[in-house]
Amino acid sequence: MLNPDKLSSRLVTDLHFADSYPQRVLVLRSESAPHIEETPWHNHQKGQLVMPLTGVVTSFINDKMWLVPPRCAVWIPSMVMHRNQISPRADVCMLFADSANLAMPESACTITVTPLLRELTTYLATQAPNYSPDSATDRLVTVLLDQLVKQEREEFDFPIPDEPTLHRLALALIAKPHEKRTLGEWANDFAMSERTLARMIKRHVQLTFGQWRSQLHIVLALQKLAINLPIQTISEELGYDSVSAFITFFKKALGKSPRQYRIERWGR
Repeated sequence: MLNPDKLSSRLVTDLHFADSYPQRVLVLRSESAPHIEETPWHNHQKGQLVMPLTGVVTSFINDKMWLVPPRCAVWIPSMVMHRNQISPRADVCMLFADSANLAMPESACTITVTPLLRELTTYLATQAPNYSPDSATDRLVTVLLDQLVKQEREEFDFPIPDEPTLHRLALALIAKPHEKRTLGEWANDFAMSERTLARMIKRHVQLTFGQWRSQLHIVLALQKLAINLPIQTISEELGYDSVSAFITFFKKALGKSPRQYRIERWGR
């Protein structure tokens, strides 16, 4: 069994230790390195909640990319394949929960984190993982689980299909979100007609090409807002002709300006 005193430093280096503990909940907290850290693809018997306290985690879960900014968390159900990309010097909590009798979704989702859930999680990260049933720690776990199932759910994800052509296209859009290439130009790259590519996207993603790319822009914009990048910089990195054009797009998608959203979500 792992040394409990060393668990907080093992978020990236040891991916399966949580399943060796019979306790209902195990919480680890760690600050990442000065560079981006990534885990390989893996899964757990326990469900996992990824909760950045500072910085940003990007989770790749099956065929989607999920944004996990501060004051949010992503729920990863039991045995679902995933990998996490952690921004430099991020302070992250990883909560592992026995989800057999837990009323959490059977598919991945982003949830809003209330101050109470955040404080319970960070406190449990300071406790030894081999706590006894009916102990004070175990009673706090019961409160935490009650709170967890009540959190509001949101959809901060970008679909990455398994279909080879669309998988390549998704990765290309992620790599260069500022590019304004048309669907027809992408279709030429893949030696197919624009209509064929449009139908393929609709069939596998359930969105039009424009909606799919817009979803990526929302995910990336929220990620960049969370780390406090200037709105003008975000606009430029996503390829908008002006800040006002970006603000109009953002407001249409989320019902408020980027500045309003950042203040309400992250208080700055």
